[in-house]
Amino acid sequence: MKITAVTCVKNEGPFLLEWIAFHHLLGVRDFLFYSNDCDDGTDTLLDALAAKGIVQHLPNPAEGRNYQMEALKDARQQPVVTEADWVWVADVDEFLNIHVGDHTIPALIAACNTPQAISITFQFFANNDVEQFEDRPVIEQFLHSHNPDLWCAESAIEVKSLMRRDFPLQYFGAHRPFFKKSLPDTQRPTWTDGSGRAVPHRFLVAANPRRIRKFPAQGARDFATLNHYALRSLDSYLVKNDRGDVNRENRNFDDTYWRERNDPAYFDDSILRYLPDLQTALAELKQDPKIKALHDNAVHLHKAKRDTLLEHPTYRAMQQQLRSASKRPPGEDAFLAELGLMDSSS
Repeated sequence: MKITAVTCVKNEGPFLLEWIAFHHLLGVRDFLFYSNDCDDGTDTLLDALAAKGIVQHLPNPAEGRNYQMEALKDARQQPVVTEADWVWVADVDEFLNIHVGDHTIPALIAACNTPQAISITFQFFANNDVEQFEDRPVIEQFLHSHNPDLWCAESAIEVKSLMRRDFPLQYFGAHRPFFKKSLPDTQRPTWTDGSGRAVPHRFLVAANPRRIRKFPAQGARDFATLNHYALRSLDSYLVKNDRGDVNRENRNFDDTYWRERNDPAYFDDSILRYLPDLQTALAELKQDPKIKALHDNAVHLHKAKRDTLLEHPTYRAMQQQLRSASKRPPGEDAFLAELGLMDSSS
């Protein structure tokens, strides 16, 4: 089975090898990376990996700021995508955690009875007070998340999707493929959630703009979950927030994104089933001296960026704000305050 992963990156250098090695364990054999505006060695490392035949790497074709959608539009014409049996569109902080069979994508597909698309529900993993960036697997460091059935009082949680070659594709979205609304009912694709159940009809036909990329999570993860490490360490989150402009004096920092994803109420270490094989695969990649040197340089530049940012008072204030932020989602705190149940130390 030929499975291709497609992703867009900017300054993800320290995290590339883990994501590639992990997805190779899942059964992905081809990778198509689009990069833009990197200053941490991401593009150089991808070029070296491409020279070894491990990935394909292209500059993002976007002329404006719609980087992901322009890249996905371009991906449709790339042989590595058109010749694939299945395509997986995801980001480098997202890891498929497959609970069935041999824990590979083919096992997930078989468990779902080989539909034309499978949409797997996010589970957002909290920072859980990990401050310093460490050059070791992300999946090993972050083992707490929100209740997987409920996120920020929402029962519907976002998904990412696997697509079979014969899906009647109109265009790729970042979270799911789309087919033409005019497609006859009899030609609509077979499409399941991560438990092999048919996705809700209104999600299937993209009837509700607020639900085109999510549906109720309860019961949807029997065969697979999508672990999303959107925060990682506090160091890495500060670097993630940098957009080439360290002068934030006239802008207030909004910690909503952090707080919505930093709920550590639920312990889940099931993804550690992959860790021994992942460590072996990473060691094999780093046996190539050039790839190891470029990875190490990306790690060095990541730490250097953190240090540069923390020379600025506004980033030090951001760091402190995130350290002290409530570990309850904003809506939960607001509800508790309304009931007069907020702890004065919160």
